[in-house]
Amino acid sequence: MGALRRFHGDWGYIAIVFNAIAGVFALAAWRWPRLRGKWVWWTTIGAEAALMLQVVTGVILVSSHDYTAPRFHMFYGFVAFITVGLLYSYRYIWQARGWMELAYGLGGLFIMGLGIRAVLQVM
Repeated sequence: MGALRRFHGDWGYIAIVFNAIAGVFALAAWRWPRLRGKWVWWTTIGAEAALMLQVVTGVILVSSHDYTAPRFHMFYGFVAFITVGLLYSYRYIWQARGWMELAYGLGGLFIMGLGIRAVLQVM
């Protein structure tokens, strides 16, 4: 479990950076339509997959009963997990109004902020 805990700690920073990059890319694509394309969505999918891996490793750590995480650390992870689900579930509404890149850009930056808050809870 020590290696998984170390991975969880290190991967948290990677998930934060990936979501920041994906958020900025999506906002740039919203602002400048010529930047829209598959690369925006591949970046977003990669960032959200990094977050999901982070959540799964956190759940495994807590369920092993060898590690007790601070309550707010788990809260921020849960909110980040729910945010990805909400972004995905409302995609058709935002796509119809032309707000998809804006929603995913702000969502990526929000997830980044949640990740930073989660990291600060364990320091």
